[in-house]
Amino acid sequence: MPARTFARALGLVALLAAAPVYAQSTAPAAAPGAPTAAQIALAKEIVLNSGVSRSFSIVIPQFLDQIGTRLTQTRPDLIKDLNAVMEQIKPEFDKRVDQMVDTAARLYAERLSEQELKDVSTFFSSASGKKYVEQQPLVLNALYVSMQRWQQQMSQDMMTRVREEMTKKGHQM
Repeated sequence: MPARTFARALGLVALLAAAPVYAQSTAPAAAPGAPTAAQIALAKEIVLNSGVSRSFSIVIPQFLDQIGTRLTQTRPDLIKDLNAVMEQIKPEFDKRVDQMVDTAARLYAERLSEQELKDVSTFFSSASGKKYVEQQPLVLNALYVSMQRWQQQMSQDMMTRVREEMTKKGHQM
């Protein structure tokens, strides 16, 4: 998985996991069943204001770029017409982002009470929430780099310890 894709996926996971943390309400979670229209509306605000929808929006240009690269590698003569076709069909696929926004909103609405959704929405509408969303891509990219280093060090340290312990048992590795 390319680094940027991983970072974006990690960003989506972080957003989905972190958003409920900001709900400061002690209200019980919504009862099982269909969420109310108010819950869905609040959840949609959260999806849009939290940056979760960014993760959906970037898919369309990425896929179009991948298709363009794939098709023009062996047929560079297609570039002009292919660019025109992609420009023509892009709005059709941009509308599909709304489907994922609605899906994400429903998922939040099914899991959080109306009060919890209000609390989360308030956070993402606040100056701190906006700053969080603004800084999140930078944090996630830096986290990705740090995580790679951490994993590499962890792997080396584990191998060293395994070798040490295997040596104690009479095995040379």
